[in-house]
Amino acid sequence: MGITIRNTYGQTHHTSDTNPSHVTGADRYRLPLVGTILAGNPAFDDMVTYLSEGERNLHTRPEGYGLIFLESEEHSATYFGPIEQIEQYKRDNAEGTATFDSSLGVMIAQWPHGRGWDDFLPRVFWNNAARGGIDGVGLVTAFAHTEIPDAEVIVYEFEGTWLRDEGPEQLVTYHCTGCHADTFHDSGHVHKNTGPHVRRWAARQARQHIVSAHRHGVGGQDSACRPNGGEMLRVINAFARDTLGHAGNPLPDTDDAYCAAKGPCSVIRELRAGARPAVYRA
Repeated sequence: MGITIRNTYGQTHHTSDTNPSHVTGADRYRLPLVGTILAGNPAFDDMVTYLSEGERNLHTRPEGYGLIFLESEEHSATYFGPIEQIEQYKRDNAEGTATFDSSLGVMIAQWPHGRGWDDFLPRVFWNNAARGGIDGVGLVTAFAHTEIPDAEVIVYEFEGTWLRDEGPEQLVTYHCTGCHADTFHDSGHVHKNTGPHVRRWAARQARQHIVSAHRHGVGGQDSACRPNGGEMLRVINAFARDTLGHAGNPLPDTDDAYCAAKGPCSVIRELRAGARPAVYRA
């Protein structure tokens, strides 16, 4: 395809040789969750089916497993090992410096989900208070736009709601500073921020946005990146002046100015400053 996607925030990830949108791993992972599941757990049988799905046949410890959950900005994995290894790791990791030998167990891409796991795994955000951030609010990663100089496609966690009489939800999406399309109004591009697999999907969509611009051109009919040059803003301003009698423009007349004042760029500006933005509303 002849495209290299470069990170401007967050670490560089490994991608498929044939698909730069498909992330296959990272050099560094956080270990946000460490624990065990024992055979006496009521959901144990349901949980270990994950190790036997397809052709895995990896359920080799009927007594239970030690677990380490790994996550990066765009990838995640789960380590299943001996219970005693994980107990020792927790003792050695009192100061956060322990390592573990992954050859003693098996590593599987992504975190398990489904029966048993959905109740076992707590909600984990990339940005969290333990690391000096705000739980579920902040930048996740960002990529340089290959077709628009100095533009980025930014993946971020935020609080938002589609309905004003409903409370805010923890969400994740991406924003292109080249076209300023608001994914809040684009079905399927804003996700409930429930775990690493959702953030990976949001980052994949951000990568796909760049690939689409590279393949079809910025503004191309089939491109996902289509700046409209403030056309809709000018229509609204003209209506306000000509029909409603406004003396001036009620809205900025360019997309970048509007986005910086009222759109995703205003949210991202607050996130870069380490602040909690106001709840974003449709």
